[in-house]
Amino acid sequence: MLHSVRMLLVALLLAAPGAAYGAKDLVVGVPATLTGLDPADLNDNLSQSAARLMFEGLYNLDEHMKLQPQLAESYEATEDAKEFTFHLRKGITFHDGTPFNAQAVKFSFDRAGNPDNHLKRQSLYVMIDHTDVVDDYTVRMVLKYPFGAFVNDVAHPGALIMSPKSIQEYGKEVTRHPSGTGPYTFVSWSADTLKMKKNEHYWKQGQPKIDTITYRTVPENGARIAMLQAGEAQFIYPVPPELIASLQNSPTVTVFNEPSILGRYVYLNNMRKPFNDPRVRLALNYAIDKQAFIKVVFNGHADPIDSPAPQLLPFYEKQGFYAYDPAKAKALLAEAGYPNGFESTLTGGADTLVQRGMQFIQQQLAAVGIKINVEPLEAGVLTAKMFNVKGPEDATIVMLYGGWSSSTGDADWGLRPILYTKSFPPVLSNLAWYSNPVTDAAIEAGLATVDLTKRAAAYAKVQEQAWKDAPWIFLSVDHSLAAYSKKLHGAFMRPDQQFYLRTDASLD
Repeated sequence: MLHSVRMLLVALLLAAPGAAYGAKDLVVGVPATLTGLDPADLNDNLSQSAARLMFEGLYNLDEHMKLQPQLAESYEATEDAKEFTFHLRKGITFHDGTPFNAQAVKFSFDRAGNPDNHLKRQSLYVMIDHTDVVDDYTVRMVLKYPFGAFVNDVAHPGALIMSPKSIQEYGKEVTRHPSGTGPYTFVSWSADTLKMKKNEHYWKQGQPKIDTITYRTVPENGARIAMLQAGEAQFIYPVPPELIASLQNSPTVTVFNEPSILGRYVYLNNMRKPFNDPRVRLALNYAIDKQAFIKVVFNGHADPIDSPAPQLLPFYEKQGFYAYDPAKAKALLAEAGYPNGFESTLTGGADTLVQRGMQFIQQQLAAVGIKINVEPLEAGVLTAKMFNVKGPEDATIVMLYGGWSSSTGDADWGLRPILYTKSFPPVLSNLAWYSNPVTDAAIEAGLATVDLTKRAAAYAKVQEQAWKDAPWIFLSVDHSLAAYSKKLHGAFMRPDQQFYLRTDASLD
């Protein structure tokens, strides 16, 4: 009751005279502050989605994660997947008035891929040996080794093209002076507010129909919902699973509830006892009731996962399902030498939803004799504990509650960073320290060609082997949960859980 009253008061305050935005002004309510606006130096979905409104890449992933040409009109690749030539659009300018051309692409890629610059997305560029300017509107990337997923990589938010002039002028402070080619231009950025306005000289036919976009940081879930209901925001995300029902019958609000490509797992350190024994890892998969997990943790707004790859990811192959079978779990534990179970620590984030998930795992494993200590950590501390390591011998996390999605929309980025031996932290995110030569060879085969049939066969093998090895506890595939005004058209959550606004989006 008190919570409802508080939400009503917030709504009334937000609806006070003078606070309203114009009819063509879009306000997006988000739970956290942006970390920056330099695409090459962003790791979080929130900041990347904001950057994509101001910057563009050679290729783009649309609201369905389908690959689309953007600043490039087309490309060609050699059969060995080692050279990619892009043909660029003409007549495009950056927001600062300088021309977009092949020299700008080379400058942007060389900067982002230079390890001396210590940019967070440098790993997206490690396969590039050099970039050649063929002519003003043709650029060729020559790779060090075959990389069949390269075009999807350049569609990643970390490969958005920046104005060379802005980088030369502002250096490290370019994150506060963004200049791209996108439909919206930078206005201002404070601790809790980012504002953009439409690009009056946007290159696509027809200007954006929304005049301004404002990102508002509102950490409290109820306050974001109150903003939406009061008309002070037109799109909010994420919406906690337990609050979706309260919005579904609203006459002014549409609920966005669609499957994502975020697979949720418990990563098990495959190089530490007892998780180095595959029987133990299988036992844990049988010990968890996945349907109950989805109901209790996500209020039903998730789906069981039946492969290492989520269903919406290209080259997905269904593998099966680890049914809830505590008796089988106990038998496997006894066979592995743990008839009375064991004790371990489950590490994860500190937010409410994550802690709910970890507590569910804790309760389920207790039923088969496994005592789990839950360790919630703030984001910065957790990230340091995951990646400030030199190798598996330094890893202090043995069980990690987390997930993964492919922001390139390709099976390579959905599988290689978390299943490849060369992806051990701190390089990438193989936080299970999983290593199998069969899986490694299949991942490499998938990258060695641009032939879709051959790539499909390779990634099918990756999924088959990893499912058998069970390096993780396979849990679910999350839904993307958001809500928006019925007056807003052309706004979505992409399957990778990034906010996506079509260029022709409008507000009634």
